[in-house]
Amino acid sequence: MENQCESETRKNSSTLSAHATLAFFGLNRGIAGLLAMVILVGMGERMAERFLPIYLIALGGGVLSIGLLNGLDNLLSALYSFPGGYLSDRLGTKKALLIFNLLAIIGFLIVILIPAWPAVIGGSFFFLSWTAISLPATMDLVARALPKNKRTMGVSMHSLVRRIPMALGPLLGGLFINRWGETTGVRLAFVGALVLALVAIILQQRLIPEHAPGDSSEPRAEHNPLRLFREMSPALRRLLVSDILVRFCEQIPYAFVVVWAMKDVSSPVSAFEFGILTSVEMTIAVLVYIPVAWMADRTTKKPFVVLTFIFFSLFPLALLFCQSFWPLLAAFGLRGLKEFGEPTRKALIMDLAPEGRKAAMFGLYYLLRDIVVSAAAFGGAFLWLFDPRVNFLTAFAFGLAGTVWFAISGRDENG
Repeated sequence: MENQCESETRKNSSTLSAHATLAFFGLNRGIAGLLAMVILVGMGERMAERFLPIYLIALGGGVLSIGLLNGLDNLLSALYSFPGGYLSDRLGTKKALLIFNLLAIIGFLIVILIPAWPAVIGGSFFFLSWTAISLPATMDLVARALPKNKRTMGVSMHSLVRRIPMALGPLLGGLFINRWGETTGVRLAFVGALVLALVAIILQQRLIPEHAPGDSSEPRAEHNPLRLFREMSPALRRLLVSDILVRFCEQIPYAFVVVWAMKDVSSPVSAFEFGILTSVEMTIAVLVYIPVAWMADRTTKKPFVVLTFIFFSLFPLALLFCQSFWPLLAAFGLRGLKEFGEPTRKALIMDLAPEGRKAAMFGLYYLLRDIVVSAAAFGGAFLWLFDPRVNFLTAFAFGLAGTVWFAISGRDENG
């Protein structure tokens, strides 16, 4: 009898410990469905889309088709954010995510069935920016599924889990190409992406709770971005301005960092060494997610956003003093710390967005930010042609301006 009581006690203790662990990480049925979808669709996205430039060349598309694909990726990422948020507010998160996954599947089918480079471009309109169109609905689900003091942890778990397909997807896609060649291998990778998307739909529909839009306590979904912009609080507008300035800091040198490291420094690094630099950046980013989310949910979010803006700003300045592998390693470690408050910033957007408008407001925020920031890539090229050091210093100046502005005017609450 005594042994049975001890066994029951241990079982109850183990159950309580498991519940406490799940609660700490903000995991529940809905969040589990979301994370499963992120892994499965993301895995297919990375194993197939990552090799599209090679596939386009194999189909005779040439360099211009790759440029067109890259341009579409940036453009659609900006343009799809707002309609993704509107549909989430209008239809409910669960139905909206179903539609977004079906659109991606249509794109996969086009590429699988039609082995021609114009078909790849056409199919890309359906699958290329799945992350952008689904992100507002994803953040809305986190806001609904978790209490306010767990939102940063929920967003952090989403950001962390996204790294899994980013790491494993290209490896699987590479295996497909090594086994079946550049054309058949990529098409089979898209078949794999389609299967994973179908599995994601099944799990998503079973695990994510239904949310009926249009509750009496919430306003109707707003389809006009201009009217919705008028509902954006002053605190969220100040965050948006700061974010735009800091993203200019990121994007002005973004495409040229690899050029600096492998061509311009006094002791250039090899491609393998540059891969190590990137891996160190990713590892540090993953390591900071959970502890920072725990602290941000227990205190206020503004200090963590200020810190991440500081890390964004310091990276291009640090590159000026890096002329070999080891200093570059330290700089890329600093770059990894830019993820220090990124989930916190996304959670803050949801906190500052009005109830019933959170997904659409998140989409509008990204629409405005990414359209403006897209100019930075073009400006960065001209600055680089003039002098790489001017490129880095200009980027630092934008980052410093955005950081100071948010440190002075940023708020944790609307106002």
